[in-house]
Amino acid sequence: MLNQLIHFDQEVFLAINQGLSNPFFDWLLPILRNPYTWAPLYLFLIIFFIKHYGKMGILIVAFTLANFGISDALSSHLIKKNVKRIRPCNDLVFKNEVNIRVRCGSGFSFTSSHATNHFAMAFFWISLFRRRWKHALWLGITWASLISFSQIYVGVHYPVDIICGALLGILIGTGVGYLFKRFFPSFLQNTKIPETVTT
Repeated sequence: MLNQLIHFDQEVFLAINQGLSNPFFDWLLPILRNPYTWAPLYLFLIIFFIKHYGKMGILIVAFTLANFGISDALSSHLIKKNVKRIRPCNDLVFKNEVNIRVRCGSGFSFTSSHATNHFAMAFFWISLFRRRWKHALWLGITWASLISFSQIYVGVHYPVDIICGALLGILIGTGVGYLFKRFFPSFLQNTKIPETVTT
């Protein structure tokens, strides 16, 4: 059963990594999965949260950082170092079939920390803002999904790494969001998204 799952995982990986190959993806997807690409977004969100929510905004930033720390620790340090799955681009038997579009890295593959971290952040923000900003849900999921999908396309993760990382991130982000709302219920009662954002 496990061998069948691994084989299926590899087949889906090749369908994405090789089957979807095109010059546009070759250019775009390595950019999307690069953390420096999103640095302006993170800076904007920090300024936005603090400017519009004051002390509560500082708490949102602090919980975002804690949320990221939890997700990265579980994925990168706990799960990866115990499962020890080799990345497709480092697998001595399999890597000849892989189109490697970025530096492979020496870390393990399962779970994808990109997927875990970005889905954790997305679902933390979704849990806080989805009821007052209708676009939060689909924007958050699309953002995290594109970054995660890119990891398969560039050759550094299998689909199962991404799916399990995403599920873990969703659980973490939703859980941290629940704790934030439990500890600071006034955020839900007294704060509103500015009209310039909701329109």
